[in-house]
Amino acid sequence: MSKARSAPVRAAFIHLALIAYTLVALFPVFLTLVNSFKSRSAIFSAPMALPSPSTFSLIGYQTVLQQGDFVGYFQNSLIVTVASIALVLLFGAMAAFALSEYRFRGNTLLSLYLALGIMIPIRLGTVAILQGMVAAGLVNTLTSLILVYTAQGLPLAIFILSEFMRTVSDDLKSAGRIDGLSEYAIFFRLVLPLVRPAMATVAVFTMIPIWNDLWFPLILAPGESTKTVTLGAQMFIGQFVTNWNAVLSALSLAILPVMVLYVIFSRQLIRGITSGAVK
Repeated sequence: MSKARSAPVRAAFIHLALIAYTLVALFPVFLTLVNSFKSRSAIFSAPMALPSPSTFSLIGYQTVLQQGDFVGYFQNSLIVTVASIALVLLFGAMAAFALSEYRFRGNTLLSLYLALGIMIPIRLGTVAILQGMVAAGLVNTLTSLILVYTAQGLPLAIFILSEFMRTVSDDLKSAGRIDGLSEYAIFFRLVLPLVRPAMATVAVFTMIPIWNDLWFPLILAPGESTKTVTLGAQMFIGQFVTNWNAVLSALSLAILPVMVLYVIFSRQLIRGITSGAVK
């Protein structure tokens, strides 16, 4: 088979594989959203069926909004996530610019050290982190979560952004210096606009694990005033009885910010992921 004839076949197989992966990834989301609008008996009797007039129910959403302070939990998650992403993007971009632009002794070793943060899970240091937060008086505060999530997201952010910043034209930066621009002006006015796809990619990859995390909110901020969405949803899960309507409704509401973020940054995200794939 010639290359001209094999190319469409290969492309068809790639698209089929991507479609299959998309369906598998979206299947749990579909089940969660569909069953959140059904009665408890319908959830167990026909979990795959769409809501019908006889099975449609909003009892789960009513329970979520009436019991506990779900709006407050949502607000806490939003504050922690937005603040963490902002700090990760700012410090990650500045560190990536320094590592990619300036050559100094230990540059390679520092890059390898930061890359270790991608390989070693931050949860291994939970005990030390908790001891540090207790000593600093930051337990049951949103600040503790912001600090941990910023440290967690920086290694990947620096790794991705530094690779993109190395592709920025040196002539452009040299022209900026000749025109009298400071290094900060070059960074904010010339480099950052050119790496927006990478920034969007980092923002999405940083947000998802932060928004969905249960480990650190349970350990560092379990208080009622600092609970996040995922931790707040646990109140409907009991040792003997679980309110599945409320659990599925809470999870459905928690999915919305991720979907909105993807819609907003989808074009930049795709550009960031596919950059460099075709030269």
